[in-house]
Amino acid sequence: MSLTAAACAILHAAEPAGKCALAATMAAAWANGTIPQIGNASPPARPARPSLPQLVPPREVRKRRRRGRGRFPLLHAIAHIELNAIDLAADILARFAPEAPRAFCDDWVRVAAEEAKHYGLLVERLAALGGVYGDLPAHDGLWQAAEATADDVLARLAVVPMVLEARGLDVTPGMIADLGRGGDEESAAVLQLIYEEEIGHVAAGNRWFRHFCAARGLNADSHWRTLVAERFKGELKPPFNTEARSRAGMPAALYSH
Repeated sequence: MSLTAAACAILHAAEPAGKCALAATMAAAWANGTIPQIGNASPPARPARPSLPQLVPPREVRKRRRRGRGRFPLLHAIAHIELNAIDLAADILARFAPEAPRAFCDDWVRVAAEEAKHYGLLVERLAALGGVYGDLPAHDGLWQAAEATADDVLARLAVVPMVLEARGLDVTPGMIADLGRGGDEESAAVLQLIYEEEIGHVAAGNRWFRHFCAARGLNADSHWRTLVAERFKGELKPPFNTEARSRAGMPAALYSH
């Protein structure tokens, strides 16, 4: 099996547990050479999804509080994001890896496996709180961003890791602090691990965005702003976690205009 075929298999897997297992298997096989070639396979327009959760418009998703009984909606929403993130990493491999260096594949294979790990940790926390993924509605905004950037690797990198995942760096420390103050140290520890690894995911997006801009003779900063204005449905809203964004290679001058 080629790498792009393995990525497509992830996208075609409907059940989250199977999707996570395929991401882990792909990462191990890519690392040990069992998957030797990048290949060329066509990803589906949309990934397969389980029958639950019900997908609804964002305004209909229950408000995510961080303490008491509100912990479950919060962690459920983050689990949904992480499940989508597995597919986003698989899709960027299936769609763009054939024209990219092997180091690009190394990064996004790692990202897919880490997103699967994050999802698994969150599902364990949901179980400890008496529920499962799918118990609450969720929204489809992340995949809408993928559809809007399916034609250009620069657009995908600009919007998904450098806007959406970077926003996660802004909001996650507050969630960690609130969970800790509420006595849920276990969930706080899971989000702390996710936070640290997501800095690496944003860094990979930034690094490859700049690589492909250089290859096309484009100014990375100005082209990022152009793509965000054209492809991202929303605004870049402060406050920004400038420390984490800087660790990911995104200086404040890039996004704070």
